[in-house]
Amino acid sequence: MSDIAQQSPHRVVIVGGGFGGLYAAKALGRSPVEVTLIDKRNFHLFQPLLYQVATGSLSPADISSPLRGILSRNRNTKVLMEEVVDLDPQQQKLIMRGGELGYDTLIIATGVSHHYFGNDQWKTTAPGLKTVEDALEVRRRIFMAFEAAEKEPDPAKRRGWLTFVIVGAGPTGVELAGAIAELAFNTLKHDFRTIDTSETQIILLEGVDRVLPPYPADLSEKAAKSLEDLGVTIRTKTLVTNIADNVVTVKEGDRTEEIPAHTILWAAGVKASSLGKVLAERTGANLDRVGRVMVEADLSLAGYPNIFVIGDLSHFAHQDDKPLPGVAPVAMQEGEYVAKLIKQRLQGLTLAPFKYEEFGSLAVIGQNHAVVDLGFARFSGLIAWLIWVFAHIYYLIEFDNKLIVMIQWGWNYFTRNRGARLITGEAELLQVEFDSHGGFHTPAPKEPIEV
Repeated sequence: MSDIAQQSPHRVVIVGGGFGGLYAAKALGRSPVEVTLIDKRNFHLFQPLLYQVATGSLSPADISSPLRGILSRNRNTKVLMEEVVDLDPQQQKLIMRGGELGYDTLIIATGVSHHYFGNDQWKTTAPGLKTVEDALEVRRRIFMAFEAAEKEPDPAKRRGWLTFVIVGAGPTGVELAGAIAELAFNTLKHDFRTIDTSETQIILLEGVDRVLPPYPADLSEKAAKSLEDLGVTIRTKTLVTNIADNVVTVKEGDRTEEIPAHTILWAAGVKASSLGKVLAERTGANLDRVGRVMVEADLSLAGYPNIFVIGDLSHFAHQDDKPLPGVAPVAMQEGEYVAKLIKQRLQGLTLAPFKYEEFGSLAVIGQNHAVVDLGFARFSGLIAWLIWVFAHIYYLIEFDNKLIVMIQWGWNYFTRNRGARLITGEAELLQVEFDSHGGFHTPAPKEPIEV
């Protein structure tokens, strides 16, 4: 392993343009290093607001920013739209689909994806919410369900179309449930002539005994009360055992029940990106049960001080004896820390171990309803909602995104209208084919599609 202070120009390669990777790249912008940021996409996605794309409040461009545009003023930074598939830590080389790239310091920040706990066959039936494509698919299913219900003469089948099941009552599940409730009971209530959207059922399932398990119990209770006031049915201590043929099979204690529903959304778990497994094979790094990489106190890998893993892919258990949560502020602080550590090492200096500064946890339930834990104080209701709004506006990456989202939210607040209620895609793919249960079936494309 070469000494970091002896390389000039020092090559820093960052894999992943999410919060961790982007904040590391930005922090290195004026440093005497050569930075290369690699991502499969050419944009940074503000994932905390994906659910608003999925429910028609915002468009994808409102929460996305081109990576090249964000980093255009960093003259030492190059952006590559590529996918890393392997690495050689001895040769300090990355293997990409389109070639190879050497590095002196490597930062891996490729995040996580959905985790179906061994039931990957549920992916097509119960999509999650991690990418723009996920959000557009969820949006398509939500609004197509109302369209199908409008055309359905059979009351029993219509109830199936107007039933929405969300699996997992963490922040994403809670936010989705609240947003769909506002859609059904407010935004869409005058838009249809055959159906009454107030008959919509939104069922939120959670395996443990309360919603928002990571939050303090009193805030979880207030969040549950707000959801119930919006019309959401919450079922805790309920495990999903099967999803098939537009039926969710659940187990509550010793009792098993089948819930007919055409729209099933997944918000129950995550698993690490495939690069975690590659790192384990090439460096001997340990992984936790969902594939996240166990890191040292400075976020590096044991035995490889020039390889760092940050963000959701990182399992950092050197603070309070439990891993840090997979939230944006953690990734941001880790990215900035690693950038500072690299700069210190270039000067032959050291840096104290990473320490996450907790500024609070936020979850929105609906308009004027949110819960916020700031550590020194807890809020719910309108005050919490305003804190949530301003925090998300603040952390949006570019000024035009901040302005557009602020205007859009202001318009939505006063009109309760969601202007991005579009059902998009190829005409053929938008046709809802009714199988024997009258459910969603997306025809396979005639020709392979390259993404």
